[in-house]
Amino acid sequence: MSIKVTEQGRNFYLETLNTMYQLKADEYGVVKHIWYGAKTGCDMEYLFDFPDVGFSGNIYDAGNTKEYSLDTLPLEYSCGGIGDYRLSAAAVTHADGSNALDLRFEGYEIKKGKYSIYGMPAVYADEDEAETLEIRLKDTASDIYVILKYGVLESKDIITRSAVFVNEGQKPVKITKAFSLCLDIPQGDWEWVHFHGRHTMERTVERRPLIHGIQESSSDRGTSSHQQNPTVILCSKDCTETSGECIGAALVYSGSFQTKIELTQLNQIRLIAGINCDGFGWELKAKEEFYTPEVILSYSCVGFEKLSHNFHNVIKNNICRGKYKLAERPVLINNWEATYFDFDSERIESIAREASRLGVDMFVLDDGWFGKRDSDTSGLGDWFVNENKLKGGLNQLVEKVKSYGMSFGIWLEPEMVSEDSELYRKHPDWAIKIPNRKPMRGRYQLVLDITRKDVRDYLFEVISGVLKSADITYVKWDMNRSISDWYSAKLPAENMGEIRHRYVLGLYELLDRLTSAFPNVLFEGCSGGGGRFDAGILYYCPQIWCSDDTDAYERTKIQYGTSFFYPVSTIGSHVSTVPNHQTGRKTPIETRAITAMSGSFGYELDLNTLNNEEKAAVTEQIKRFKEYGPLIHNGKYYRLSNPLADNYAIWSFVSEDCSEALVHGMIFHTEPNMLRYSVKLRGLAPEKEYVIDGGEKVYTGRALMEGGILLPKSWGDFFPVEIHLKEYRAVK
Repeated sequence: MSIKVTEQGRNFYLETLNTMYQLKADEYGVVKHIWYGAKTGCDMEYLFDFPDVGFSGNIYDAGNTKEYSLDTLPLEYSCGGIGDYRLSAAAVTHADGSNALDLRFEGYEIKKGKYSIYGMPAVYADEDEAETLEIRLKDTASDIYVILKYGVLESKDIITRSAVFVNEGQKPVKITKAFSLCLDIPQGDWEWVHFHGRHTMERTVERRPLIHGIQESSSDRGTSSHQQNPTVILCSKDCTETSGECIGAALVYSGSFQTKIELTQLNQIRLIAGINCDGFGWELKAKEEFYTPEVILSYSCVGFEKLSHNFHNVIKNNICRGKYKLAERPVLINNWEATYFDFDSERIESIAREASRLGVDMFVLDDGWFGKRDSDTSGLGDWFVNENKLKGGLNQLVEKVKSYGMSFGIWLEPEMVSEDSELYRKHPDWAIKIPNRKPMRGRYQLVLDITRKDVRDYLFEVISGVLKSADITYVKWDMNRSISDWYSAKLPAENMGEIRHRYVLGLYELLDRLTSAFPNVLFEGCSGGGGRFDAGILYYCPQIWCSDDTDAYERTKIQYGTSFFYPVSTIGSHVSTVPNHQTGRKTPIETRAITAMSGSFGYELDLNTLNNEEKAAVTEQIKRFKEYGPLIHNGKYYRLSNPLADNYAIWSFVSEDCSEALVHGMIFHTEPNMLRYSVKLRGLAPEKEYVIDGGEKVYTGRALMEGGILLPKSWGDFFPVEIHLKEYRAVK
């Protein structure tokens, strides 16, 4: 059993393979957080010794016990208005205008299997793989209940958290704050790792000491955003890839979010994560429930590497779903950077024909195939074929591409509408905009109000029509702007604070309907590249276009940050032309390919423009990727350098049985009269012997991990590195 209960059902231990999470309902019904860390086999409350701290008040129940204060105790789910002056995870406004919420323990239930969340993505697991703990809390002065849900995946070292607000009273209340996670850490000296960025430079790793007060990473853009990712790590100051303590949290949510960390007056840490509460308000009517998104938690006492492996494992196997979650992905070519909007059937067929000859599996037709779409100023929403470009229609083009031995995919941006479109002229009220105000445009486009069922029904119908009109097996689902001007004519004015979250719920409903109706279609998420790269989207789309920056050098940094939480199989990555369209940088085609192989491999250029040597290289790259693909997508991933600090980016993949390893990367700059770099490998079996492809020298796994492996001597900038090792023989 992964969930244990002692002391008459008031002391709870959630145990995984290597970790223990302890919480306890005390004599006043206050649920305290006791421990999250390594397994100890002990009640860790012995560490608690809290003094009487000035200006930290005491609950009435505690009488004259001044040492008992909600302002100093580690709490499991903090609330506002009751004397805990730190960050609060929950707040409501009652019918009388008051906003205190004092949640006390009422009971618990343990269930087999993993809970689900109505209308939202969450980790799923078989009954024999997970257990659920539900802690029921009740407000002392109202009929508001909160059920804290914990999913325990013992073998994966994963604990999930979510909360459900329930109104058992007769009058509605307004929820103004409903975070999914509150985690108090009463001891230790911790640092903060978050993943910031911008369009074309997402998920840059930043590690900082905590300051006394509040630090925050968040998005109020309607999506999880390019600027911050809904993931966070707290780590000990001595934490490295292979040593030290770290706690990771990933919010399974695709909208505006907040992650806040407070270092308190007593050097305690409180971490809260969930829906962004700025502008949020949810009317909870009598007998209704409100579900928060899920947070995935994991702990490692042996550094970031183990933490990443835990998240890779659960996201790949228990978040991603459907036919493609573990399947090998087709090598594709996308025409966007080859043509932009300037194409017709003949040009597309020419690109596809050459791609097929070189070994590409799938052609993906990007933006510009529909409506009046000759630039990004018009056409969005008109999801019918522009036959001036595609003569004979979409099906004729698809059949032509299939005749080359390739499958066909297509680009869509369903959530958006152009003002210059038939859809907008017919339904201007379907766009999100505030009456009597000019809306903000992003990429010249407006956002459809998918909180409305009629809009979602229309989108489902029209997209289904596109997918049924031809043999389409892949959809790139794009979303190319942040959202503002929040307003919906279908919501009462007093409930407009619900629209941001309702938008995300509408997105999930639409994605769920489409992926269920078309189970054989591979859906890829995208938002100007990596602007909505989160576990919520991965529940519906098993891969996400990592970034609109296809420059191989920049991609090493973007993919490095992405790898802390997200598995390689979820990362969309392509070889593009040089000079690169985002940076103007020139990198060798082999370097571009090796970087792109750390993902769902493909190309984004017109292969007809390559010379014969480059075309031969493409054929060889595809052959190698298909050989290495199972190892890349199913092996363990190791970060062997830090491209933000080192002169090289090196990473590796190791098979589960440690019989095979692939080292990939690039050396950024070559200097004269220098020694070759050596990199220590990880994840090999120390007692096994290995040989490099094409070599005769035999190395022990211990030598390769303790001494390292020599990288090739570089020549020029952005020099590619590929070293494939296989087990030679077992040491006798």
